[in-house]
Amino acid sequence: MSVEFNLSNIIKAPVVSEKSTVAAENHNRFVFKVAGQATKLQVKKSVELMFNVEVEKVQILNVKGKAKRFGRFMGKRSDWKKAYVKLKEGHDIDFSAA
Repeated sequence: MSVEFNLSNIIKAPVVSEKSTVAAENHNRFVFKVAGQATKLQVKKSVELMFNVEVEKVQILNVKGKAKRFGRFMGKRSDWKKAYVKLKEGHDIDFSAA
């Protein structure tokens, strides 16, 4: 497997919420849903390659799935991993253009 193939599978989707929008506007920090086995270095290289920006810092956290009722059965949503990516000064990601 090539490095580019692995890096393209690291980032799954941007997380668009009120909290992530405020973080992007005020702190130049973007939030992504990433692969479960992703590391900080892989996320950094993947964002730099995909969006042509320079990353200053990456913070990763595991989001635990909620216990939910599906009809008359109790179930659990899947756990997933989230990455907060802080970009260097002067860099920006525009999701509306994509």
